[in-house]
Amino acid sequence: MTVAPYQDSDKNKKQQVEQMFDNIAPKYDFLNHLLSLGIDKLWRKKAVRLLKTYQPDRVLDVATGTGDFAIATAKINPGEIVGFDLSEQMIRVGAEKVKRLKLDGVIHFQKGDSENMPFESDSFDAITVAFGVRNFENLEKGLAEFKRVLKPGGAAVILEFSKPRYFPFKQLYKFYFFHILPLIGGMVSKDGSAYNYLPESVMAFPDDHDFLNILETLGFSSYRQYRLTFGIATIYLAEK
Repeated sequence: MTVAPYQDSDKNKKQQVEQMFDNIAPKYDFLNHLLSLGIDKLWRKKAVRLLKTYQPDRVLDVATGTGDFAIATAKINPGEIVGFDLSEQMIRVGAEKVKRLKLDGVIHFQKGDSENMPFESDSFDAITVAFGVRNFENLEKGLAEFKRVLKPGGAAVILEFSKPRYFPFKQLYKFYFFHILPLIGGMVSKDGSAYNYLPESVMAFPDDHDFLNILETLGFSSYRQYRLTFGIATIYLAEK
């Protein structure tokens, strides 16, 4: 069964994900940092350090949401960052934030489907995505699009939740993820389904070597992973 935000909905997963993020957009940044205890900022910094070695000029931030990864990436001075997302409401919040930070000369937003992107092949030096590929309706199709729009030698930096492996952190993590996080997230966002979907989607996601195997099958020339904070999250770095 496909894990989707609203299991009683007759919409497909892609439509449900768009609806979910439109619903939670006003509270998304606050909840993101609260529920991760701010650690998500450190994860993005690590990802940007890995990206910096490629010195990308044109960057595509897929599933950009409110633009946090794009904003972090701006610190390594690319010429252009395109923030691409399915949710109009998330983009609106992101555009306001970028304008406030005076980064609107570098970062601009575009709405669209990450599994069918309107960009030419071989057109970006790098792709970034944080906590977005887990929401794809067809993961392989989305990652194949990454490879298509990347220039030869370009890199995709993919930050995603993963599953801790070892006692006792594995057990503590599951308790927090399935009991505390949905309770707080549902109360603040007024969309309980969104924060029940989050842990369910993480458990269903093919992380670790399963994800690396997908990158290999799709023909990326190199790929590796960096597990973070006892395995709560992982950075996957794939080159075309």
